[in-house]
Amino acid sequence: MLLVDGAAAPGSLSLVMNPFRLYTLVLAGSGALLAAYLLLRRKPKTQQEIEGERRQWLDRVGRITDGTVIDVQELPTVDHKSSTLLIYQYDVAGVSYEASQDVTYLRQFINLHSCRLGLPTSVRYDPQNPGNSMVVSERWMGLRQ
Repeated sequence: MLLVDGAAAPGSLSLVMNPFRLYTLVLAGSGALLAAYLLLRRKPKTQQEIEGERRQWLDRVGRITDGTVIDVQELPTVDHKSSTLLIYQYDVAGVSYEASQDVTYLRQFINLHSCRLGLPTSVRYDPQNPGNSMVVSERWMGLRQ
């Protein structure tokens, strides 16, 4: 390319780009990337979805042991609904565990009025983490009535 007084000679290709055009392209590309990220990102899971996945996982890999229902408590929440907890205890390999399960969304599967102190139950637990357990799920019932 021949330069005449710092400018490209007529008829030669100019590789000089207008800076405003470059900024416009960068801004448009950034906007397109941001829009794609906002549309394609994963939505955060709700507590109910996380709990449902935990119950499904315990349904698949959990082992069963004997336990005892200690109590059923209804706790008020911020939105003036009540949350129902089933409190139980069980032993695994000589270690005693006491746990609770939120059964608010599983009420159609159990009769809470028949859950009384000392009721024998089966507990499904994670063999790698015995503190992770449940008494009832959509597909499995450990309560003996």
